[in-house]
Amino acid sequence: LCALKYDGMRAAMVRKTRTSLTQTGMVTFREDVRPELDGVKFHGGEQEYRYPNGSRIIVGGMDDPAKIMSGQFDMAYVQEATELFEDDLEHLDTRLRNGVMPYQQLIGDCNPGPPNHWLKLRCDVGKTIMLESRHEDNPKLWDGAHWTPFGAEYIGALDALSGVRYLRLRRGIWAAAEGLVYETFDPFIHLIDRFEVSHLWPHYWSIDFGYTNPFVWQAWAVDPDGRAYLYREIYETQTLVEDQAKHILQLTAGEPRPVAIICDHDAEDRATLTRHLGMSTVPAYKAVSIGIQAVEQRLRVLPDGKPRLYLLRDSLVKRDESIAKRGQPPCTEQEFGSYAWAKAADGRPIKEEPVKVADHGMDATRYFVAYLDDL
Repeated sequence: LCALKYDGMRAAMVRKTRTSLTQTGMVTFREDVRPELDGVKFHGGEQEYRYPNGSRIIVGGMDDPAKIMSGQFDMAYVQEATELFEDDLEHLDTRLRNGVMPYQQLIGDCNPGPPNHWLKLRCDVGKTIMLESRHEDNPKLWDGAHWTPFGAEYIGALDALSGVRYLRLRRGIWAAAEGLVYETFDPFIHLIDRFEVSHLWPHYWSIDFGYTNPFVWQAWAVDPDGRAYLYREIYETQTLVEDQAKHILQLTAGEPRPVAIICDHDAEDRATLTRHLGMSTVPAYKAVSIGIQAVEQRLRVLPDGKPRLYLLRDSLVKRDESIAKRGQPPCTEQEFGSYAWAKAADGRPIKEEPVKVADHGMDATRYFVAYLDDL
């Protein structure tokens, strides 16, 4: 609206990483906002939307901030603002000095997170204004009187959630997770920017089979200090093992062969995978409690200030929208925030039995760590 209203204004559309913006915010902009109806063209070379009146919307990620931080803007929009550090937000604020619009504005959207998140705390003390919205505010979901067909399906999936994911995604509450299995997992510590993984490091693949449930393939590498990095992932439903095997070979062309391919125990799926990969596999160590303890040990920050397990941002090869529409985590990274212990009748967590929901990446991670630690 501002780009149409103020000739020659400049705006930035930003997410934590440029790759994730392509798969999310830019899709919504193209398919639901439909700027091409106003004569807007996307210029790939400059990575910007160009308006007939001279306005520009530049897209970028804070993982490669040079273009954004060297520019001047009237407005910046951050998608999934909870992914950013507070410093990221404050640096963006310094770029709002273009002066074409009568005001300069920094805006963002997000799903609720934990109540102690820095963004929520900024709102609590009045440094940032929170405009709360509900699903009924979205005309794609609610027509003013009823749920649309798409809305009814989407809300039905959210209503089926439980625990902290229900509170955050369905009711919009900044809720703390109770009974999390991996209490030490912190995305600001364990989720790191991408880098070129050395071909000299040993590589491993870990697989949790699924068809109705997601098929999960994780590619890991281990540095000389024993720190493990998840650098690529398939997390997808409704696909055959032989097709995934072909996809894996395409994705890993030119990379070292894995030291081991650790798999769930399904004999038929393992045989199919072995045949189509042309590589042997090893059965995963399945003891849940011991495996969880091993993962937890690797998540702990050691005296050198570093844990021994990391996830690289944008490791997911392709987002499975059917999973996201059900309100389930679409990748391992997001499973950590909802993987919880089952509860006894009195509501207390049973710390021997995780809830078997949205745990497919957790299983594959546990298989890999158990193998690496020789359990």
